[in-house]
Amino acid sequence: MFDIKWIRENPEAFDAGLKRRGLEPVAGELIALDEKRRAHVTKLQEMQGRRNAASKEIGKAMGAKDTELAEKLKAEVATLKDALQAGEEDERKINGELTARLAGIPNLPLEDVPDGKDENDNVEVRKWGEPKKFDFAPKQHFEIGEGLGLMDFETAAKISGARFVVLKGALSRLERAIACFMLDLHTGENGYTEYLPPFLVRDEAAYGTGNLPKFAEDLFQTTNGYWLIPTAEVSLTNMVREDVLSTDQLPMRCTAWTPCYRSEAGSAGKDTRGMIRQHQFSKVELVSITTPEQSLEEHERMTASAEKVLQQLEIPYRTMLLCTGDMGFASRKTYDIEAWLPGQDTYREISSCSVCGDFQARRMNARYRAGDKELRFVHTLNGSGLAVGRTLVAILENYQQADGSVVIPEALRPYMRGEEVIKA
Repeated sequence: MFDIKWIRENPEAFDAGLKRRGLEPVAGELIALDEKRRAHVTKLQEMQGRRNAASKEIGKAMGAKDTELAEKLKAEVATLKDALQAGEEDERKINGELTARLAGIPNLPLEDVPDGKDENDNVEVRKWGEPKKFDFAPKQHFEIGEGLGLMDFETAAKISGARFVVLKGALSRLERAIACFMLDLHTGENGYTEYLPPFLVRDEAAYGTGNLPKFAEDLFQTTNGYWLIPTAEVSLTNMVREDVLSTDQLPMRCTAWTPCYRSEAGSAGKDTRGMIRQHQFSKVELVSITTPEQSLEEHERMTASAEKVLQQLEIPYRTMLLCTGDMGFASRKTYDIEAWLPGQDTYREISSCSVCGDFQARRMNARYRAGDKELRFVHTLNGSGLAVGRTLVAILENYQQADGSVVIPEALRPYMRGEEVIKA
């Protein structure tokens, strides 16, 4: 969400940012709508002023026994009352229109974000680890999981339909082990506080992070109006909505392991097999709330925290700086961490870490006070630390053996009762 005052003062910069996003300029339209709103407010204020003055004049006319003037003034006050009521309704409509227009505009990219149209224009920042050389043709994760008899898509489809899976035995325990390992790492070494937030949220929470109204079709909604979270970012970030924090509370670093639900609208035909793109999956989320001065450094710190998971699991990855055409709606700058999947012979996204500036904070009215200074909006950041299901996928493919078994990474063995290999 943008401050219309800033747009009025910086129309060229605003439109230039939208152009980098591949969007048409709209500053002029927004300013015109705001001028209409301001003129209407001024008119209402003048009408209210006249109503107040006429009400006082009625008393004077009655005191002077000028009944005719008093009745005339009473009629004027009644007319002004009706006009004000109608005018206030018009003001709500104009405000609603302006708010709706602003709510549908994505965040503006930072200067160091590369221009581009899609993922092909993203820039590799760094690469870690060397992909393993196999002396056999590596399989994809679903082939491995089904071969072990521990990954069942047919039963999931019978229960829920496409894009679901049933994990069994050692694989279900491995998913739990991955999540516990991530939480212990983030809370023990990376300075995050663990939370267990709600998985169902109200409209205003989904609006606060930018999921509503623009991306309603990507979410699942209950019959009584709740939204299932697409990521714990929604719940964690909204913990500071409508709050005024102090600087000694910042930065706040939060993490949570939750189920996530996404309709995957528009993904027909993509990743139809396996666990890469599902309606239900689990993820360990990272969220930071900072001052404006802290946010860019915190973005690098958060990305490093997510990368540390893959380093300790010894899974090769690369970190990509997303271009303007591939960034998320609320982001000013995003790093994608992509794990190497030998079964697919490519890198696939396993984490996305974004700094959002005050874009979400304005939607949530989340602010902080620095001493006796004026209130300022906080900055928000979010990232996957990591997507648990995709991490399981990466482990299966990177640690597979010729006989179909899978070696358990050393970092996870304490969480797996000391088991070293998963066999059929």
